[in-house]
Amino acid sequence: TSLLLMAGIVVAVGLCRRLTRRRLRSHQRLCAFLLEMFSTFQICACTNELFLLGDVEPKPHTALTLTYGFTVLHGLTLTGSICNPCGTLQPMWGGGMSVEMGGLKIGAQFAAAALARVFMHFVWSLEMAEPHFAALSQGCSNPMQTTEMQAFCIELLFSVVFQLTILRVESVNPKYKVHLIALLITMLVYAGGNLTGAIFNPALAFSLHPSCFYDKFLSYSLVYWIAPSLGKFLMLCVF
Repeated sequence: TSLLLMAGIVVAVGLCRRLTRRRLRSHQRLCAFLLEMFSTFQICACTNELFLLGDVEPKPHTALTLTYGFTVLHGLTLTGSICNPCGTLQPMWGGGMSVEMGGLKIGAQFAAAALARVFMHFVWSLEMAEPHFAALSQGCSNPMQTTEMQAFCIELLFSVVFQLTILRVESVNPKYKVHLIALLITMLVYAGGNLTGAIFNPALAFSLHPSCFYDKFLSYSLVYWIAPSLGKFLMLCVF
């Protein structure tokens, strides 16, 4: 049921993106906003569902296989979208994107993160699959299973590694690049998923753990917003 749900989300987002390109081609800002919002919604909604499947046996093989498979699927279906506020900083820093357009995309990403969480709560309330039964009562699932400083360093390091890889594989054939990035994300999730969740995406972190941001805003914003953004700035300064 979960796999069918995620496949349905991918198909629906694909149709919405195609319709947006056809109907709103002359409205560049609105088109860019909606494309970025739909794409980020797909990633956040699917990852919310994947998060519930983390305890499915055999552990962690099932979760890692699904992470790799859906990361490849996202890469193949969401071409041209960034879906990460940290990734939006690079073209803004390099002059390839105006500050206004960058702010528009970041706003779309966080709006999609909130919408994805609301949508998944509605789906979970229908209790279509066994993992959905207790999903609504979890509250803050507390992904930080280590000290705040260690969590900050882990998310900072993972962000640097991820952004460095993105820069290094820019010239690689897109057919192979998507698999390289998916493999890297899967490895990072395996290495640090049990400590911080290995998210390194501020919008995705907000979608996965909004209750945690409400309860401990300073701690979670430091680890899941500031750390990956700082990692991106370090990469931009170096390269």
